[in-house]
Amino acid sequence: MNSTIWLALALVLVIEGLGPMLYPRLWRRMILSFTQLPESMLRRFGGGLVVAGVVIYYMLSRSVG
Repeated sequence: MNSTIWLALALVLVIEGLGPMLYPRLWRRMILSFTQLPESMLRRFGGGLVVAGVVIYYMLSRSVG
């Protein structure tokens, strides 16, 4: 695998781990509020994250390569 993919995965893990490490109560409340959302809203949220990730990846790959 490309080392860039490993770097990206490492950054995702660091960013995802900051919430529960620094603000466990707030993180728990946020997760509980997500469980109350309808599936259509969760799908939109997830789709938005995927699109944002693809756009960022595309922008970075264009600037590097």
